[in-house]
Amino acid sequence: MSSVQSVVGRPDVVPRLLYSSSNARDLVFVDFVGLGCKFRRSRRKLGVSSTTPSARGLLGRNNWSSSSIRAVLDLERIGTSSSKVPSHSDDDSKPKVANLEDIISERGACGVGFIANLENKASHDIIKDALTALGCMEHRGGCGADNDSGDGSGVMTSIPWDFFNDWAVKQGIAAFDTLHTGVGMIFLPQDDELMKEAKTVVENIFKQEGLEVLGWRRVPVDTSIVGFYARQTLPNIQQVFVRIGKEENVDDIERELYICRKLIERAVNSEIWGNELYFCSLSNQTVVYKGMLRSEVLGRFYFDLQNDLYKSPFAIYHRRYSTNTSPRWPLAQPMRFLGHNGEINTIQGNLNWMRSREASLKSSVWRGRENEIRPFGNPKASDSANLDSTAELLIRSGRTPEEALMILVPEAYKNHPTLSIKYPEVVDFYDYYKGQMEAWDGPALLLFSDGKTVGACLDRNGLRPARYWRTKDNVVYVASEVGVLPIDDSKVMMKGRLGPGMMIAVDLKSGQVYENTEVKKRVALSNPFGKWVTENLRSLKPVNFLSATVMDNEAILRRQQAYGYSSEDVQMVIETMAAQGKEPTFCMGDDIPLAVLSRKPHMLYDYFKQRFAQVTNPAIDPLREGLVMSLEVNLGTRGNILEVGPGNASQMILSSPVLNEGELDTLLRDPILKAQALPTFFDISKGVDGSLEKTIYKLCEAADEAVRNGSQLLVLSDRSDEPEPTRPAIPILLAVGAVHQHLIQNGLRMSASIVANTAQCFSTHHFACLIGYGASAICPYLALETCRQWRLSNKTVNLMRNGKMPTVTIEQAQKNFCKAVKAGLLKILSKMGISLLSSYCGAQIFEAYGLGKDVIDIAFCGSVSTIGGLTLDELARETLSFWVKAFSEDTAKRLENFGFIQFRPGGEYHGNNPEMSKLLHKAVRQKNESAYSVYQQHLVTRPVNVLRDLLEFKSDRPPIPVGRVEPASSIVLRFCTGGMSLGAISRETHEAIAIAMNRLGGKSNSGEGGEDPIRWKPLTDVVDGYSPTLPHLKGLQNGDTATSAIKQVASGRFGVTPTFLVNADQIEIKIAQGAKPGEGGQLPGKKVSAYIARLRNSKPGVPLISPPPHHDIYSIEDLAQLIFDLHQVNPKAKVSVKLVAEAGIGTVASGVAKGNADIIQISGHDGGTGASPVSSIKHAGGPWELGLTETHQTLIENGLRERVILRVDGGFKSGFDVLMAAAMGADEYGFGSVAMIATGCVMARICHTNNCPVGVASQREELRARFPGVPGDLVNYFIYVAEEVRGMLAQLGYEKLDDVIGRTDLLRSRDISLVKTQHLDLSYILSNVGLPKWSSTTIRNQDVHSNGPVLDDNLLSDPEISDAIQNEKVVHKTVTIYNVDRAVCGRIAGVVAKKYGDTGFAGQLNITFTGSAGQSFGCFLTPGMNIRLAGEANDYVGKGMAGGELVVTPAESTGFCPEDATIVGNTCLYGATGGQVFVRGKAGERFAVRNSLAQAVVEGTGDHCCEYMTGGCVVVLGKVGRNVAAGMTGGLAYILDEDDTLIPKVNKEIVKIQRVLAPVGQMQLKSLIQAHVEKTGSSKGSSILKEWDKYLPLFWQLVPPSEEDTPEACAEYEQVATGQVTLQSA
Repeated sequence: MSSVQSVVGRPDVVPRLLYSSSNARDLVFVDFVGLGCKFRRSRRKLGVSSTTPSARGLLGRNNWSSSSIRAVLDLERIGTSSSKVPSHSDDDSKPKVANLEDIISERGACGVGFIANLENKASHDIIKDALTALGCMEHRGGCGADNDSGDGSGVMTSIPWDFFNDWAVKQGIAAFDTLHTGVGMIFLPQDDELMKEAKTVVENIFKQEGLEVLGWRRVPVDTSIVGFYARQTLPNIQQVFVRIGKEENVDDIERELYICRKLIERAVNSEIWGNELYFCSLSNQTVVYKGMLRSEVLGRFYFDLQNDLYKSPFAIYHRRYSTNTSPRWPLAQPMRFLGHNGEINTIQGNLNWMRSREASLKSSVWRGRENEIRPFGNPKASDSANLDSTAELLIRSGRTPEEALMILVPEAYKNHPTLSIKYPEVVDFYDYYKGQMEAWDGPALLLFSDGKTVGACLDRNGLRPARYWRTKDNVVYVASEVGVLPIDDSKVMMKGRLGPGMMIAVDLKSGQVYENTEVKKRVALSNPFGKWVTENLRSLKPVNFLSATVMDNEAILRRQQAYGYSSEDVQMVIETMAAQGKEPTFCMGDDIPLAVLSRKPHMLYDYFKQRFAQVTNPAIDPLREGLVMSLEVNLGTRGNILEVGPGNASQMILSSPVLNEGELDTLLRDPILKAQALPTFFDISKGVDGSLEKTIYKLCEAADEAVRNGSQLLVLSDRSDEPEPTRPAIPILLAVGAVHQHLIQNGLRMSASIVANTAQCFSTHHFACLIGYGASAICPYLALETCRQWRLSNKTVNLMRNGKMPTVTIEQAQKNFCKAVKAGLLKILSKMGISLLSSYCGAQIFEAYGLGKDVIDIAFCGSVSTIGGLTLDELARETLSFWVKAFSEDTAKRLENFGFIQFRPGGEYHGNNPEMSKLLHKAVRQKNESAYSVYQQHLVTRPVNVLRDLLEFKSDRPPIPVGRVEPASSIVLRFCTGGMSLGAISRETHEAIAIAMNRLGGKSNSGEGGEDPIRWKPLTDVVDGYSPTLPHLKGLQNGDTATSAIKQVASGRFGVTPTFLVNADQIEIKIAQGAKPGEGGQLPGKKVSAYIARLRNSKPGVPLISPPPHHDIYSIEDLAQLIFDLHQVNPKAKVSVKLVAEAGIGTVASGVAKGNADIIQISGHDGGTGASPVSSIKHAGGPWELGLTETHQTLIENGLRERVILRVDGGFKSGFDVLMAAAMGADEYGFGSVAMIATGCVMARICHTNNCPVGVASQREELRARFPGVPGDLVNYFIYVAEEVRGMLAQLGYEKLDDVIGRTDLLRSRDISLVKTQHLDLSYILSNVGLPKWSSTTIRNQDVHSNGPVLDDNLLSDPEISDAIQNEKVVHKTVTIYNVDRAVCGRIAGVVAKKYGDTGFAGQLNITFTGSAGQSFGCFLTPGMNIRLAGEANDYVGKGMAGGELVVTPAESTGFCPEDATIVGNTCLYGATGGQVFVRGKAGERFAVRNSLAQAVVEGTGDHCCEYMTGGCVVVLGKVGRNVAAGMTGGLAYILDEDDTLIPKVNKEIVKIQRVLAPVGQMQLKSLIQAHVEKTGSSKGSSILKEWDKYLPLFWQLVPPSEEDTPEACAEYEQVATGQVTLQSA
């Protein structure tokens, strides 16, 4: 194979030089370039025609800044709270709880792969191939700010004995006895003295264990190629050889080495250099070479890897991309067993449960030495390192690697058509282990090897790509990208992919390759799991709900008052859930003070905010992909996981964690569980102080005693016959958390489950908190009683009788309530990307705002509480303030309304209140400065509402005259409005805001949902403020434009077309929204008018729900790919990424900055929304003050701050807010709700109902006519804000905003006393790590980040192509393509769309590509582009295409059968709005997701085909995966079902399934297949056409309700006008 080929028009492109030897070797080559690392700045330097590109060119440096950038190498960057983390040297015996702050500071992602010779022949070529493949993955790696230190790479191989013996002989050491020698690869301290100390410790422990140290070998390395940061921490790398004389069996030898390593780790813990000693590997089988290196220099750094004597029959290789800064040498991978690519979302819970297990783990293989191998987890290491150490423990205890991974990362086996029918034993295996080991849940691709087996498996969601192919010389390749190695297609026998939950394993001894079900079947048959499960695992039988109230109305009321219910909770939450069976929807944002700042008492739950997934891992979709999710819980003792036996299965299984009173009784009476009820009341008769703490300790002791006496179930109960004034209930969350933590610390947590029987639980957030902090189930007795009371009340009975409300029975009302809670729980789990409640239990996926250290330490240990807050005594007083209401003489006869959700006089303070909107309207409409200062005064004197209200400015300079401060006109350029979609708000509001921002030179945001092209041209026809172009607006001027400068790309891709993108100044990728992070947007059906439907390519009246952000932005490198795509289609637009504040956002933002984003937007939790579940508005996300501070400071520490503009939004109302945000580091400022108020909104808070009284947030014509706003009002508002900023700058003595950005030293705490506590600590916000090197203006004015030289540039510079575009001609071209060529055709499409719009181009660009295309091939195509690919493609083919034609066929002569081969990747046609696609071969997961109008023919797909489709037509001539047509509200699908397996795979929620009976439908199907055959030469297609009458009855047609009356779907359809048959109804 020649190493250099000339490429048409591209003399500069060199295919990768790959080692290839003439003899065909028996190899399995697995290459998972999984996560991360896709900054493929292509190696093409234009105009360089040398045949071998320079090393620099290959590295793809991006020279974005010549200034050298320093990063702070503080390895434990844990913010101010590192003091809270107990050091390991103190009391080692007690299990410690994992600390969230350690966990969020380490996030990683990567590319991995393996190669294995099936004949188990060792060769040096395998090492060469692994290093080559690693070099080909450079584009999937992250580089530090010096662009030279990689985040880590490495290889694992078997031990090269020939090589080591050769060395030994030269050293005068006898050749090694390979059976009895262990090899350790060790990182030692750099300092010589310390290194000697470390070696002494190591040698002493080996001696004490009876092992003989044969010698030390200094590993030869080339330090000159190490990056600057990596060199700072470069360890001394040595190998140690030890002889184990006393053991004969390989497993025992490995165990002995494992014990030695654990003892050494423990011995060095107390040393100051303790964290500088690390074993990469210590084994008799495998050795790991790794480091903080870019992948392509790994082989140059370690000279050993270049030596021909270094041979191995297999190699696992790995390239890391760490989102945070300080990648550390030990965290490079492979680990000792695994190469892990992904993110474990449940890591905190997993670590806590592993700690709890330490006491109960026993196995005969350890011969009583279990104590010496603890602890099993390390919160300071990465999630991958912890998963590795758990897998290692299982494997060393006698499990096979495959079994260990099936236990830790189980697939979604419930309701799985194939497993339950063909492999029931596998289901039994999973059932057996479900109650013993909580799944390590999250997107993951894992490679594993113990030296005897090599394999790979994918997580239950399959959110990491994996493709494999096998050649005739018996080589199998597995890769997450095709094209990483050049292979002759005629030698390929098969091509396929690993789907969700699948596994592949190679047994090196026997040379067998086992595919998914074979592996699992072998493991599952090793024990009679089915018998054990049926004999020991019991299910809780459902018990009917009560049919009458237990208490009288007065008793119910008193309890509701005592436990903190408000009338809103009862009416808006509980009653809505009982009536409708779903969570209440609300709108606007959360504008009340944080619980700790509020003057009103709050329940303890309100101090917690749910964490959610963004960027480093995906949220999942509970609505459409619920098949991977489960709420099942097991109760009872969790046995010793190291031993297998029937006793371990002795548990009680609940179908969900919500119990009714009868079910709780069943549990209390169960003879095996021996439940113990523990009352949770504290006694205040001797005073409040100290009472709560004392009672908590007593409660924990009682729990301890009950468990030691054999109870397997603790029921914490606040139910009593008669509440007593001096015995208030402990907040149940505090009780559950305290008992959970106490049992973990005493090693008893595995012996019992915790259930709460409580009145203090009625919303989904309450359930989630209790489960997250350790409860397995909850009986919400007072909420159920409230449902019954509501159903029996006269008011409800009358409403039902009069038909004003659907009739439900009393049982049904309670069932509805429970149903709503379960749906809400699934949604909360999915926000964090967790599929199983059993993994969420105890995972503590919350952060606290306003709780002090003593509260956190006693019950919520390990949770982040950045600002401190309430002490236990203060918490006791708050609890008491509810309790006394039930006993005071003047107790109201009805529940109080605290006004937490809706504003009401006398209730909780709301930031957006009627008085504030009146004052603002007055100021902007009259253009009256004194009226604006009244508005300002109102804000100054308001109660403390947000964290910034606790701060004030101080200056180090004398004031200056305002005249010297930069003008308002330059300050307003930094202002933006929020991403409010046209649909959520009316056309009038949307256009008025856009026009105002364009007049000022600020930026408005389109929101999700496209934009009407009429808005892109400046107005020239305005007379008296009116324009015929936009007749519904007033107050216009000539020269106004109504375009939104920022165009949004959200997860639904509604309205995203090539023309939309090329007309943007900036493009915003919406990852999360402040009001509901981790969820997709929703637009109620009644708001989807014909106009909105046209812009969004959907159907009028059909509700639109966007998926959560997980289709092409589910990981850091996929986000980097989308940023690349957008820069490709519009190279002039800056790309921004919108995130929501939460702990750990700094880490995420670093990854986004490395991903080449231009702008990062941080939203606070208090942002607005048109429609969202109440619990999401109230309980997710954090304050922007903390998010901004963390982001700004982390970026500075990483030397990345100059790369990105920081923009912040959330509750901005005045110039004070702007200046605060500036001092904390923001360059630009976003205004959302307040901009709507300025244009006329009156805060009626009914946006979600379409009944807005002033036409701001309604699509109803008659209401929109009332819209009062004119663009001038908003212009006035922003000018006032800018003038206010100027005044404050003058006061401080500064001339420009630039001078105060990032200056936290200008802030100080206000002297202000809060009602609840004086213990808030704002030092985190006030801290400072330095300033950016550039001024804010320089950062804002830098050029758009580029994609570097790309293939499209070469094509566009071709005179024939540019002529064809300019003059609408026809051109034909053929070009070679490689997997580093990403988003090919995107830039050409952008040029065409800019000139001709989405449909105007009359020429034809016929371009044929040959080879393996990189990701996003053919994205954003426009009509007139006919693109052909002979070869194969990766993920996102045809993303966002709007027209044209895309044909993918295998290369000419192939050795495999095309229709069985996977030749395009996952998520093809995402958000397509037109065009045709023909694929000869199969596609991956999520084919045609959110397709609006494109037509496609493909020969097979993975899971979730046609998900969220709203139009178009998809034909599948082969097998599909599970969950077809989930959320499909428009368009048609035709699927060939030859073996009758389709029906169980279809999601029947929306579509109906029928045969193709309508003649028009038959014609549509046939003509698409004919086109497919004609364009691809498909043999499958032509055989269908040959025997049409035989195949037609085998097709199913999937029809959503909106298409039922179309001629294609309806056989009775009358042809109105003869001969006019449309093929596709748009």
